[in-house]
Amino acid sequence: MVITVAASRYGPVLFDGSGQAIYTFDAEHGGTPACYGDCAIAWPPVLTTGRPVARAGVDPRLLGLTARRDGASQVTYRGRPLYYYAREGKHLVLCHNVREFGGLWLAITQDGADAPH
Repeated sequence: MVITVAASRYGPVLFDGSGQAIYTFDAEHGGTPACYGDCAIAWPPVLTTGRPVARAGVDPRLLGLTARRDGASQVTYRGRPLYYYAREGKHLVLCHNVREFGGLWLAITQDGADAPH
């Protein structure tokens, strides 16, 4: 899994190598994924079978992994599990600052902070 940084209307934020925007879920704490079931259908986790690869402005020291309940490896950034929005096209950031499934979904900057609201 390649993680990169690209421009958005919120400033530079994380995308995967194919151009899909990446988000965090503020209802999660301690790096443990909390988005399962219907939540994970709407907001699929960023999964990988190997170590994630940092490109274009991504700090490789901030990339990591966390285990999901099914044993899959979910990519983290600054200890925060990463997700996509299922109905969002590539190179778009349309779901920043969206409240769903008991929390706020936020695009993430290259330093691991929430993108400005």
